[in-house]
Amino acid sequence: MPRIAVTGSVAFDTIMVFPGRFGEHILPDKTHILNVSFLVDRLERRRGGTAANIAYTLALLGERPLLCAAVGDDFAGYGAELERSGVDTSAALRCDDVATASCFITTDLDDNQITAFFPGAMGRAGSIDLRRLDADVDTVVVAPDAPDAMAAHVGQAAELGHRLVFAPAQQIPSLPTETLAAGLDAAWMVVGNDYEIELLRSRTGVGVEALRDRGAIVAVTRGGKGSEIHSPDGVVEVPVAPVEEVVDPTGAGDAYVVEGRGPQAHHFSAAEFAARYRSAFALLLPS
Repeated sequence: MPRIAVTGSVAFDTIMVFPGRFGEHILPDKTHILNVSFLVDRLERRRGGTAANIAYTLALLGERPLLCAAVGDDFAGYGAELERSGVDTSAALRCDDVATASCFITTDLDDNQITAFFPGAMGRAGSIDLRRLDADVDTVVVAPDAPDAMAAHVGQAAELGHRLVFAPAQQIPSLPTETLAAGLDAAWMVVGNDYEIELLRSRTGVGVEALRDRGAIVAVTRGGKGSEIHSPDGVVEVPVAPVEEVVDPTGAGDAYVVEGRGPQAHHFSAAEFAARYRSAFALLLPS
């Protein structure tokens, strides 16, 4: 069966929680000499990154996705966990002289965040050539990654004639307009939240209606308002599934999960997924 190749980042996310409010410790008239330190009371290191998050949930849904991302010399344990979950990591570019990308996030009681990102191995993702994959691939996901890698993988997917799922998300501001336009031109599906889709329109002049006219599918997430799937056949409204408790939204853009901590902490079988679908929507899951 044809496979899904997933490009994007693989990263370790270090989450630190400050039990106060940043605004109470930053003097507005002294920001030119800003020097602050926050004592945190919780620290968690999680597996993350756009490509790994997407591949992980695809594996839970029964796929055997091919992870096409650059990883560092600290990836062994992470990779083993992904393999156990059903992700094929054989196509990952392994860089033995640099660490895997890392994100350091400090958040306060008002959910404000101060983030630092070290790209590490991700900076070499442009060396991954989808044309050399030893696998039967028919779909390529291009998720946030090094800008040159995203441009290369959009072009390679188009050259190979694969279906392209273009999800530039947080990298939209960093990508040249020509890369965004090329991704939209080649896309079988465009994925983003409502803000990102509007940002794409403002950068390229191509909005949802234009994409539908081209024959593309556009998946728009709207947070607590649910999602919309736009296609040449019309619009499908996807309501929000009730959640038991919102625990942590970090990574929910990739994994669509808020009931567990981190974007790779959720688990379900096919039967459990079908039962949850029936409970949420009073419908049987389409076969």
